[in-house]
Amino acid sequence: MDILKGIRPLDYVLAVVMVALAALLGFAEVNAGADAGLAHRLDSQSALMIPVFVLAALPILWRRRNILVAIGVSFVVVAASLPMFGWVTRCGFALPLSIAMAYAVARFAGSRHDQLIGLVGILALQVVTLVEDASTGGLGALALSVPIAAVFYGIGFLVESRAQGVPKPTLSAEHVHA
Repeated sequence: MDILKGIRPLDYVLAVVMVALAALLGFAEVNAGADAGLAHRLDSQSALMIPVFVLAALPILWRRRNILVAIGVSFVVVAASLPMFGWVTRCGFALPLSIAMAYAVARFAGSRHDQLIGLVGILALQVVTLVEDASTGGLGALALSVPIAAVFYGIGFLVESRAQGVPKPTLSAEHVHA
């Protein structure tokens, strides 16, 4: 299948983790009681949160192919969830997603221009995640989420710079064993 071309086993693992976080958070919100002990009262307990949250997390699977598109799709889905559900908890899946995507921007975005677009996209994803987040009560959590994403971007940058420094083999494996 062309849609799965270039996806590696760890990409599937990361996607399963992110999708599971999204599904579990959506399920927890659907079943939350009236007194959920959150910073803001839940506006919705619609079961539609589960597939919407999963849809927002799924693009991480294609991070190697086009991280900017993956960030864009996740951003659009999370942004669309604002008028759909109002004040609900999104941070439990969308902040870890944004952090994983920050690492992926450093590794796979390529040019400085695309890196900058990716980082702006990560910030935008974090803002739409937190603007009506019932657990955090709003944007105050950016003071923690932005530095964490920056650390993961830095780790990705170091990994990518070391990978660029490794000499590429000049012969394919079949020529070496011939």
